[in-house]
Amino acid sequence: MKKNWVLSILMSIVLLGGVFVPAGHYASAADSTTVTSDEEINVDNDSPEAQELTAEEQDLLDYIDALDAAGVYEKKALDAIGGNTYITSSNRKSFFLTLNNTAIPNYTKYVSMLKQIKPENAELKKIHDKLIRGSYAQLEAYQLFKKAVSKTTVNSTFLKQGNDKVAVGKKSIEQYLKEVQKYAEKLGYEF
Repeated sequence: MKKNWVLSILMSIVLLGGVFVPAGHYASAADSTTVTSDEEINVDNDSPEAQELTAEEQDLLDYIDALDAAGVYEKKALDAIGGNTYITSSNRKSFFLTLNNTAIPNYTKYVSMLKQIKPENAELKKIHDKLIRGSYAQLEAYQLFKKAVSKTTVNSTFLKQGNDKVAVGKKSIEQYLKEVQKYAEKLGYEF
């Protein structure tokens, strides 16, 4: 059961741009006694959920915590842009200001924090590098979009280049998601 929610949190962080799970949540899940409506429920300490975590499992949990911290900035950037990124001459200026003042600074911080995450496990590190590459391509796309709308007329060349960067980033992030899912399943975490 515990392994199900860990993978769900990981995927939520990546797909939704961060999930706010209190740090104490992990500790309470490992607790051997749960009190519900004045009843005590004892968990079998010999069950797989009650056993100590392996180094790989702990590294994955630490990785998820680090992604969660970085995801706050990704969420701010994505929330600022919203789902409507169709750029016209009439919304060009507001889109530029959103990119310049909120999206790019927050996404830059997100990518910077991703680069600081150093998983100890070599396989997880290799997988994480794909997330960094994809997220960096997304950041470059935002910067190209900013260039495209920085003048009084929208520059379609920069818009196309930005869209191409988005496609590259998306492909890398999708590959990351597949590989991190396989890695987590190898450790016994179920989807």
